[in-house]
Amino acid sequence: MIETQNISKEVLAAILKGIDEGIHVVDLDGNTIFYNEIAARHDGLVVSEVIGRPVLKVFPSLDKETSTLLKVMKTKKPIYNQTQSYVNLHGAQIETINTTLPITVDGKVAGAVEIAKDYSRLKLLSESLLDLRKKIKQPVKKKTSVQNVQYTLDSLLTINQEMQKIKKEAAKLAKSDSSILVFGESGCGKELFVQGLHHASSRAAGPFIAQNCAAIPESLLESILFGTAKGSYTGAVDRPGLFELADGGTLFLDEVHAMPIELQAKLLRVLEDGIVRRVGSPKSSHVDVRVIAAMNIHPVEALERNQIRTDLFYRLNVLTFGLLPLRDRKEDIEFLAHHFIRGFNQVLHKNLSGIGDDVLAFFRQYHWPGNVRELKHTIEYMMNVCENHFLKTEDLPVIMKQQLQKDEQAVSLRVQPLKASMEAQEKALIEKALLETNGNIKRAAKLLEVPRQTLQYKLAKHNIDINNRSLVCSKYESAE
Repeated sequence: MIETQNISKEVLAAILKGIDEGIHVVDLDGNTIFYNEIAARHDGLVVSEVIGRPVLKVFPSLDKETSTLLKVMKTKKPIYNQTQSYVNLHGAQIETINTTLPITVDGKVAGAVEIAKDYSRLKLLSESLLDLRKKIKQPVKKKTSVQNVQYTLDSLLTINQEMQKIKKEAAKLAKSDSSILVFGESGCGKELFVQGLHHASSRAAGPFIAQNCAAIPESLLESILFGTAKGSYTGAVDRPGLFELADGGTLFLDEVHAMPIELQAKLLRVLEDGIVRRVGSPKSSHVDVRVIAAMNIHPVEALERNQIRTDLFYRLNVLTFGLLPLRDRKEDIEFLAHHFIRGFNQVLHKNLSGIGDDVLAFFRQYHWPGNVRELKHTIEYMMNVCENHFLKTEDLPVIMKQQLQKDEQAVSLRVQPLKASMEAQEKALIEKALLETNGNIKRAAKLLEVPRQTLQYKLAKHNIDINNRSLVCSKYESAE
């Protein structure tokens, strides 16, 4: 038992040391009991300087109130993605983003663990992203809309009448400068649709800039959107945000409901008056930007979950488009599948003719949680493994094969009407008896233990042809 515990501790230590994030664990007295190399690198220290020492001795600029490790032990509540700035024992300024959790044993707090990301590196990456976007920004006066977007509204392929109606309405309303809200499940073509709106607008010659609000830590999102002023934080320089870079064009904010509520208030002010102020700057500037926001959940659901401010929702909800999931436009499944096959035929240098009926039947009843994106990736996979001229069920990805097997089992287990089930069973038994007796009615009746007249009646009832090749063998075949 002791040996097993020692092995478990060694395995756990090896795992924690191998994680690409800083891990810092303290006991109830605030003494460090685990500290990995990544954490030491973030903090500008070596592991031996921290292990076994009180956290406040190693980081003297912290106290019981500002140390997240000590705070979660006191409050018994976790802290997620909080920026922390402190000075290490060598006097170096450190910035990290921490998630800190209390450790409980038998219902009592026994310590705390902190998982830290290097905030300075994240800031550097985000600033590099802004610099790159600034470099590729197209001057507004150049009519180069095709360089700003990859797709137009015509790129959204559909034969569904409702989706075609949405496209026509979008082409009309794209000329407006009003804010737009687009919602729909992941993979149903929101960014393609939004690029189409930009291309059809009077801003087509201006920049199109997209930002997923869920892809950036909330502590960095504000500076990315609104820019920074020199000295606003350690190492900060004057840098424009996405609103300034999108001036004269369109800013697409995907998953806007993932934006922190406090930041949504600042976004609302920009939408109202077009004035932006960089983080840490007293100066404001005017921008001419059309904002298109998107959600992968229904706006009503976002409001009910308090994921979006009511006032921001009504400000964005001037023009609204709801894109249908693939399962609600079944006619598009076969249409898009054939379109993707034609495209991948060229890319993969193949010459597939189409899709088997069994695959199409499965596609029509499949739920498609990943929508058009999932359909495209499914076709791509199948064409890579297919060795025939048609896509077959054997070419389906593993998860879909498993789903197909479940569906087939469900059908076989489904309760059938008693009369129809009994008649099907009776017909099958008669055909089997005829097969075994080489189509001899008298012998088949004896085998089934029914009068010959009864068997002849049932042959007529079930429309069974005793001359059917599958039920009767020729003399030559019998001899063999």
